[in-house]
Amino acid sequence: MSGTLITSDVDVDAHGKQQAYLRVPHSVHRSAYGWIPVPIAVIRNGDGPTLVISAGVHGDEYEGQIAVATLIRTLDATDIRGRLILLPMVNVPAAEAGCRTSPIDAGNLNRLYPGDPKGMPSQMIAHFHEEVILPLADYAVDLHSGGSSLIYPATVMRGPSHSPQEEDGLATLVDAFDLPYTWVFQGGGGRDSTARTAMGAANRKGVINVMAELGGAGCVTPDVLHRTERGLRRILHAVGMLPGYVPDGAQGTRAVSVQGSVYAFETGVFEPLKSIGGDVVKGEAVAHIHHPETPGKAPDVVLSPHAGMVLAMRAMAQVRRGDALYQIAADAG
Repeated sequence: MSGTLITSDVDVDAHGKQQAYLRVPHSVHRSAYGWIPVPIAVIRNGDGPTLVISAGVHGDEYEGQIAVATLIRTLDATDIRGRLILLPMVNVPAAEAGCRTSPIDAGNLNRLYPGDPKGMPSQMIAHFHEEVILPLADYAVDLHSGGSSLIYPATVMRGPSHSPQEEDGLATLVDAFDLPYTWVFQGGGGRDSTARTAMGAANRKGVINVMAELGGAGCVTPDVLHRTERGLRRILHAVGMLPGYVPDGAQGTRAVSVQGSVYAFETGVFEPLKSIGGDVVKGEAVAHIHHPETPGKAPDVVLSPHAGMVLAMRAMAQVRRGDALYQIAADAG
């Protein structure tokens, strides 16, 4: 047994379509015997694989939340083959607050796996996701974005494979998602993964899985949302779960590996000199940090320690020492 204190209003083994909540116990002043409602839907019909799609692990990342909610609203059991488990707001307290972390316990859910079945609410949610939900899955997709502080283009992320079967599965998910960029991890993964993320949790359970970074800046980008919704249906079709869907032609992806980040070393106002997708030369000026509070002070020039292209960039103008300004990637070899 998992030892979890979380209870579920859905029967994951039942056929048909169910929409309800996971109940995370939470005793507070205003509700001594209360619980946090984590929305969940299970759609099952006949034989086939199990796919878990999660979003809202960080509360200020919205494209995934909308895309998963749309699947819940528009898919019926007769549309699919197998079992689809949908979690549109895994970290409900953070999502309701529009924050990366939970206002209840300051938990950054995607740094808390494998969690604790009797810990704080965020730890309990991480544990339930890893120990109860993911062991049911053949495939998993975890949807993120740059949140409030970063902007990403639509990017799918995959780890290295550890068997021919896993490689085939990862290639199927990446090709079907068909996003403009594919971030290829150069190490890690597998059942021995020590990553404290939802991706790490899926790897530890032997689930073929990908993650995605989808826009950011604390808003919804229509093009990125469209690509997300299209990609999820293409994935469902590719793994044999949405037989009635006819996918359009693939648009292609650029496979990259991350070289590192460019950081601010001064507090001030960030002026970017590069945009997403722009080429970067090592040692090139990529930003100015301005100091309007000090009349006459020249801006600091930020040089890139990496060569490649801009995969992500900061959305906020105000920066402090230690804030990431850019993430630099290069074509995967």
